[in-house]
Amino acid sequence: MTGREPGSRPLLNRRLAEFGTTIFAEMSALAAKTGSINLGQGFPDTDGPEEVREAAVRALRDGRGNQYPPGPGVPELRTAVADHQSRRYGLVHDPDTEVLVTAGATEAIAAALLALVEPGDEVIALEPYYDSYAACIAMAGGTRVPVTLRPHDGAYRLDLDELRDAVTPRTRLILLNTPHNPTGTVLTRDELAAIADLAVERDLLVVTDEVYEHLVFDGEHVPLASFPGMRERTVTISSAGKTFSFTGWKVGWVTGAPELVSAVRSAKQFLTYVSAGPFQYAVAEALRLPDAYYEGLRADLRAKRDVLSAGLAAAGFTVYRPAGTYFVTTDIRPLGESDGFAFCRSLPERCGVVAIPNAVFYDHREQGAPFVRFAFCKRTEVLEDAVARLKSLAV
Repeated sequence: MTGREPGSRPLLNRRLAEFGTTIFAEMSALAAKTGSINLGQGFPDTDGPEEVREAAVRALRDGRGNQYPPGPGVPELRTAVADHQSRRYGLVHDPDTEVLVTAGATEAIAAALLALVEPGDEVIALEPYYDSYAACIAMAGGTRVPVTLRPHDGAYRLDLDELRDAVTPRTRLILLNTPHNPTGTVLTRDELAAIADLAVERDLLVVTDEVYEHLVFDGEHVPLASFPGMRERTVTISSAGKTFSFTGWKVGWVTGAPELVSAVRSAKQFLTYVSAGPFQYAVAEALRLPDAYYEGLRADLRAKRDVLSAGLAAAGFTVYRPAGTYFVTTDIRPLGESDGFAFCRSLPERCGVVAIPNAVFYDHREQGAPFVRFAFCKRTEVLEDAVARLKSLAV
């Protein structure tokens, strides 16, 4: 008999004990089980441009990327990312030392936090936040410090005084997401300038998740790295999935000063090492699509936003019309509901539609309890069908 029985210690690392199966997996399984329209998980129901898909096929057939690509990413994609940042935002990067290709933005976030955060460091994140942020901070041994975006005058707003008050001597970095998932908020130039001033003043690093950079309907996307003093302290992250509607390819990237990118690469090389070889060549071509593609993407999603927003309002929800991303956040209290989890779990049986309870994106669950997120990155006829089904809530 040993002195210790099997299972006397929990198998799961305690840093991850609070994280079970993601709500996305649960709700997508519920959609499949009930045959409901899945407006929960944020993936398009059609593929992106045919020429981009054909570029991937061509790379496969030509034998480009079928074996391990270079650790930092194929040169063609790193150059295309650098060209994109320069052309769009005037940010000049050396593709050899200041660009790193990752397995989607999710790996980029994980690698950045594992590289830059020591156990006990505080990481400020805007709440509600994408669920992987909390898990990645935990894996790095950091302490999560949420700063809550709150609804005001039809949109979610950042309280800059609250952000400043959240910074302590233990704060290592701010994890920033704009355009913001799930609220659809796009931070303004003035707000970003204030964040930049705070980061410089308190000597903070900033990791920015900008995957929805091309999905801005009201306002503009301005990278934080473009503000004075921020280039050397900002890790900028983006990806191809949201912009080109090939979410399954998982191609993302990091840009920043050489020292920052080198640090992130040190962690990333022990995660996936490399990934998506042939798709990297295709994304390099995608990033060189003409401006008309990006304009058409925005126009299409803006119209879909308006279809779903109007339908949700007609069904009785309070709707916070997003300035960016492809999600609409709603308040269910006008429907006589207050528990987003219970509402979302019952909605497939009631209406044949799946949504996501925003409370999963909060440390302060009570702050997000009555809010529910719907995705509109679907075909217009699917959204119209969902709207028709949701009308029964207004009865």
